[in-house]
Amino acid sequence: MSESPAARAAALDAADELAGARKLFALDDGVYLDGNSLGALPAHVPDRVADVVRRQWGELRIRSWTEGDWWTAPERVGDRIAPLVGAAPGQVVVGDSTSVNVFKAVVGAVRLVGDPARTDVLVDASTFPTDGYIAESAARMTGRRIVPVDPGELTAALGPSTAVALVNHVDYRSGRLHDLPGLTEAVHRAGALAVWDLCHSAGALPVGLDAHGVDLAVGCTYKYLNGGPGAPAYLYVAHRHQEAFDSPLPGWTSHQDPFAMSPAYAPAPGAVRGRVGTPDILSMLALEAALDVWDGVSIDAVRAKSLALTDFFLECVAAYVPAGRVETMTPAAHEERGSQVALRCADAPRVMRELIARGIVGDLRRPDVLRFGFTPLYVGFADAERAARVLAEVLAEEAGER
Repeated sequence: MSESPAARAAALDAADELAGARKLFALDDGVYLDGNSLGALPAHVPDRVADVVRRQWGELRIRSWTEGDWWTAPERVGDRIAPLVGAAPGQVVVGDSTSVNVFKAVVGAVRLVGDPARTDVLVDASTFPTDGYIAESAARMTGRRIVPVDPGELTAALGPSTAVALVNHVDYRSGRLHDLPGLTEAVHRAGALAVWDLCHSAGALPVGLDAHGVDLAVGCTYKYLNGGPGAPAYLYVAHRHQEAFDSPLPGWTSHQDPFAMSPAYAPAPGAVRGRVGTPDILSMLALEAALDVWDGVSIDAVRAKSLALTDFFLECVAAYVPAGRVETMTPAAHEERGSQVALRCADAPRVMRELIARGIVGDLRRPDVLRFGFTPLYVGFADAERAARVLAEVLAEEAGER
């Protein structure tokens, strides 16, 4: 850098078109770089939740299912998320956890394929553990076998025996962004269906579910979407599959006439058949309120800032941290990078504890990975510079250089 990192950070922050969004969040004087695990609280959410508890639940009580539109919340909130993942309305339903939705998606995809000769469910070998656990159980229950594959080798692994491929859009450890358009096309050429996990990409970068022909997708809402701890996840089922989608969890709220209390199950039309039981209203409506921060925000602008932030952070790390102290795991190429930076570091648990004690909140993936998530709506360039500078101080003290 020709000018100091701090001066450059100030100039970048001054030119940042998203800088105004920071005031929408409840933040302290520290640097919060763990929004890839739990997004910060949008400042208006507590009052909205208080209204749900005190007025809707406390006063309207059962009437809120209709007068408060509780019953329609899973589809309504799904339609709020849809533009952030590149989906038209009517394809995203909110509810349950990511794990439960992975189960629905994988089993539902196998049933959509139907062909018993397609025996293999391919799963990202580096996937977040729950995806692998759920996919293995789903494969066993549907008489298929699980085949772990590195995403870089997925195309070569596809063939006439492939039924479904379950892939993470962004690797949770390294921040590597996988080629959703290219891999989806390859899966379709092989006659199989593609299921994508968007937990580390929705709200951080364009996804393009409709544009790229994705079949089914799942994701959480408590990371870049800032829905709060334990916020409900979502399930995307492309329009073309909805009529044939056969959920393995046909709960009463996905029935075409739930209050008929019929002993025979008849699925509702559209994305509604992705529902299971009674919606988790308190967390659902907290999420709905949190999504207000996205009003008027371009996901392309978010992606541009994300890449600029992670580029700048890596430049600051290179400027401040002596060579050989950390190893960057996150790809340098923009087309291969999500919105986090992962650094391999000796004694990573101690280093992260010290960073957090000094107000730089990232997180750790054992045994030796420091993760820093860059949430463009509330992280600025001065935050990135400060985080790299404090990291260098901690590593210098560890080495006895100060």
